[in-house]
Amino acid sequence: MNISINSSIKSKIPSFKIGCIIYKDITVGDSPQMLRGRLQFFQELLFMDINEKELSDFPGIKEWRTVFKLAGTDPSRYRHSAESLYRRIKKQNYLSTVNSAIDLNNFFSLQYQSPFGIYDLNQIDGDITFTIGTEEDTYFGLNERNNTMKDIIISQDRQGPFGSPYIDSNRTMVTSSTNRAIQFIYLRPSLSFNESEKLTSSVMNSFISIHGGEAHFKIYQ
Repeated sequence: MNISINSSIKSKIPSFKIGCIIYKDITVGDSPQMLRGRLQFFQELLFMDINEKELSDFPGIKEWRTVFKLAGTDPSRYRHSAESLYRRIKKQNYLSTVNSAIDLNNFFSLQYQSPFGIYDLNQIDGDITFTIGTEEDTYFGLNERNNTMKDIIISQDRQGPFGSPYIDSNRTMVTSSTNRAIQFIYLRPSLSFNESEKLTSSVMNSFISIHGGEAHFKIYQ
């Protein structure tokens, strides 16, 4: 499987980069108490922090709003997934548990102030390309509606788009049956290559500590 970044992104966001982690032989289930407690505690701390600041005071949230603008997306209409999580917490609408993989993915997004995506690798068909969507790029999303991905950064395989830093599709959702997964970290463009590698490695090791299996990662830019 090849992974590439289309020139439509590179021309608008030259420092765009993705941390990609591939997991094999993992076990996804209910989140352990340690993860549930850690996620809840982090949200409570973040709630206090958010209410003393503007969302634009969080550098990752602000930087990804800028990335959306550069891609041609209105960040006030289409909020990147990390900002959406922060806005939920600002209203004390804390995240409920889904499963260990999705809960940990959400925790990482809150921690690093950046969009994260995790997908069932068995549901991905062929090579993956990151590009900017057109009016023809649509999918039924985790928000339970059809989404048109025009001017939004997307990841797509042979069957079409399945993910983005805005909303992911149902087709590649991770469930308790998932034993192979691929995780995308939408790295802040301001991070250096070494900082990106360090962050991605830390995420990978944390994920394996809960889900077992084996993994490897690569930074694409």
